[in-house]
Amino acid sequence: MRLTTPTPAPHHPHTSPPDRTSRQRRRIGKRWLTAVVAALVTAGAAAVIQLPADARESTAPGYGQDDLRRDTDAIRALGVTGVQARVTTGPGRDLVATSGVAEAGTDRPVPRNGYFRTASTGKAFVAAVVLQLVDEGKLALDDTVDRWLPGLVDGNGNDGRRITIRQLLQHTSGIHDDDLPGYTTAQEYHERRYDTYTSRQIVARAMKHRPDFPPGTGWSYSNTGYALLDMVIEKATDRPWHQEVEDRVLEPLGMDRTYLPGSTPTLRRPHANGYQVFPSGQRVDVTALVLPDPGGYVSTTADANRFFRALLGGELLPRARLAEMQDTVRVDEETQVLWPGGRYGLGLVNRPLSCGGSYWSHEGGDGGYITLNGATDDGSRAVTVSMSTALGDSPDNALRQEKAASDLVDHALCDTPGHGQDS
Repeated sequence: MRLTTPTPAPHHPHTSPPDRTSRQRRRIGKRWLTAVVAALVTAGAAAVIQLPADARESTAPGYGQDDLRRDTDAIRALGVTGVQARVTTGPGRDLVATSGVAEAGTDRPVPRNGYFRTASTGKAFVAAVVLQLVDEGKLALDDTVDRWLPGLVDGNGNDGRRITIRQLLQHTSGIHDDDLPGYTTAQEYHERRYDTYTSRQIVARAMKHRPDFPPGTGWSYSNTGYALLDMVIEKATDRPWHQEVEDRVLEPLGMDRTYLPGSTPTLRRPHANGYQVFPSGQRVDVTALVLPDPGGYVSTTADANRFFRALLGGELLPRARLAEMQDTVRVDEETQVLWPGGRYGLGLVNRPLSCGGSYWSHEGGDGGYITLNGATDDGSRAVTVSMSTALGDSPDNALRQEKAASDLVDHALCDTPGHGQDS
């Protein structure tokens, strides 16, 4: 997200004007602003959390509790107020570590399984539901958008008759990403933090723009595409899309700590407060917020790991459908800065591992919470790290935060001991 080369990054180009920056912060769910913390003092010491007696710690000789602690400390040292991370290798076999504090200026510890906003991680939930509906014959990946939402994608060169469900899932539709107003200052945050938009309003804003490219000829992250998918699910099932996610994904997997907050601007307890560091260097508590689009789930590290282990382990989709979900294309050059070697499937990101092979994930971030996650091909090992500060002081600092969290994910999935931070 934060670019360190002259080429502009998706969220943090060196020369982005404020209006473009606020739009870019919504891409890839990261919504990190191009701005800054000149000096962020984080109180409190890192803590490794011991699990209850009925939850056995992993005894594998590789990546262990001390390694996870070093990796969470490395993220905190960048100026992140609080970090929580969980590595799951089987039922009851978790490593958990936290670092920093739950609230700046206090010694309140980060909860070991606290709630946080997942933002675009929820796209993987929606994609799983779409693939289930495909498997049931209720829709097809090559159905056009116009087949389900006639006339909605139209104007300025947009044509729903030429765009497929598959292209929406894979960000190859060419539909321009939404241009919802963001916030690049504390004043804008206070003015806009309770603004909301329906899926139709999001699509209508995108239709004011020409497509980024003809359908199927490029790749560009589009939140608008997933707003359309929510509406397609509702047309195909005659039920609210989030009810389908609840009944098909959350409830069967026992993800009872994952929920949609709706218009409620606060999170359930326990949680760490979320902070945004603005381009001016000002750090602001942005915990009180209503996400502007309808798909912003709140979850926990345990629930996130449960989802990715179940999805990759074949609990949600037959193998043939999972293979379609894992049919990837290369992401654009800008996004390669954030995800080196990254590819995008149908609601899933594929990234290479330093030890060979690759992993599957879908990170997200908004309202001061940045989340990276991942699971191995067979779902046997999963990791989620939630950070309660979005560093927006510079492209370099934002990219350092992304890299430190990516390093943690890589170490945990490779089962690589002894490294707190890659050089």
